[in-house]
Amino acid sequence: MSTSHRVRIWATRTNISAKTKKKSYTVRWIVDGNEQSRNFAGSALADNFRTNLKKAVAAGEAFDITTGLPESLQPKASGETWFEFVQRYIAMKWPDAAGNSRSGMLESLVTVTIALVKHDVGRPDEATLRPALYAFLTPTVQDSKTPEAGDALRWVKDASLPVKALADAENVRVALTAIGLKLDGTPAAPATRRRKRAIFYNALEYAIELGHLDSNPIDRLRVKSKRKRVVEAIDRRVVANPHQVRALLIAVAHVGDRIKDRGLRLVAFFGCMYFAGMRPGEVAGLREQDCQFPQTGWGLLTLEVNRTEVGKKWTDTGQRHETRGLKHRADKETRVVPIPPELIQLLRWHIATFGVAPDGRLFCSQTGGVIGSTTTTRVWAKARQLALSPAQCLSVLARRPYDLRHAALSLWLNAGVPATYVAQRAGQSVEVLLKIYAKCLDGDDGIMNGRIDAALE
Repeated sequence: MSTSHRVRIWATRTNISAKTKKKSYTVRWIVDGNEQSRNFAGSALADNFRTNLKKAVAAGEAFDITTGLPESLQPKASGETWFEFVQRYIAMKWPDAAGNSRSGMLESLVTVTIALVKHDVGRPDEATLRPALYAFLTPTVQDSKTPEAGDALRWVKDASLPVKALADAENVRVALTAIGLKLDGTPAAPATRRRKRAIFYNALEYAIELGHLDSNPIDRLRVKSKRKRVVEAIDRRVVANPHQVRALLIAVAHVGDRIKDRGLRLVAFFGCMYFAGMRPGEVAGLREQDCQFPQTGWGLLTLEVNRTEVGKKWTDTGQRHETRGLKHRADKETRVVPIPPELIQLLRWHIATFGVAPDGRLFCSQTGGVIGSTTTTRVWAKARQLALSPAQCLSVLARRPYDLRHAALSLWLNAGVPATYVAQRAGQSVEVLLKIYAKCLDGDDGIMNGRIDAALE
């Protein structure tokens, strides 16, 4: 193998297909005068591959003149197994992934790893195999293997298919079938299948980057399985009107459940979700310095932090909540949300009654911690029983706290606020906004019905 240290890496080139208008990305570099290139469907994969090349140059690695790859990126001659590959893939994705993304990634890849095996001889039972894989593949979990877990991992290591076997469409279909089922063998929800399929697809893209595969085998499947339509639009029956929301907020204040002020602490919390259209994580991260309360008129909230509840084992800090930037925005990028006087009064009352946490957070538990979803869900369920009729309680009306945000955005759209402005306040794209809330818009049904009546007459 001829190698060289004469390497020059060029900037990534963006390509746009004249036929499909889709973008692709090409990483180009030169090794001892020989030009090399790799094409990628996504910019993240291209950037990651280019970064790996630059790291190899900085480390002084020799590059193969024929393949153009440094030693660290050369595929194993014996053929890496899927089990080994998954460990590399998770280690690559983990540092920059959000907590919920880490959880979803593990859930999907554990299922695929269990499916992509050569045989079932000596296969451990599911109750041992799945937890053992979860623990082993999670970088933040300390090694605490039981003898049974160790046996399960050794079985997976020996039985795992080579990554190159994924070039066979039959093996790909085995994996796709597995991620389309729940643990009890029944079909998973369409949205769940789509999410897991996307994770599997991205892992295969990384296999291409490492030289295990020439192309993504999912793209070569000619006979497509029938997919159920994923309903993205909000059911308009969950949307509460302003009178119902105010009744619910009053009911929240009367929820005690042995802790006197549990409900009172959440009145303004839920108020932010409705009057400002905020996500729960954005409300949890709201600080006193983010608020502007004028004496009269509307105020402003400058949102910067999103405290998402993901679970201790998915965060780098070991805390249940993860502090990140706003959704769909760069780190430290803010979003300004005007708030009506009614919410200003609620927030002033909340600060005067409960104060703020040492770090300035408006909403915290009695011990100063972040309010968890279990607490908000329980309080909301009791408030529905107090504020709604028995028939409404059995319905989907404002079934979850998040439905307050749905009610807010639906109200704004129906009030005639332009979709572009609503999307800016809510922190999402206009396309997604209209797709989700299309059925919640009260159109000109009365006018149209009148025209039809006139035609019938």
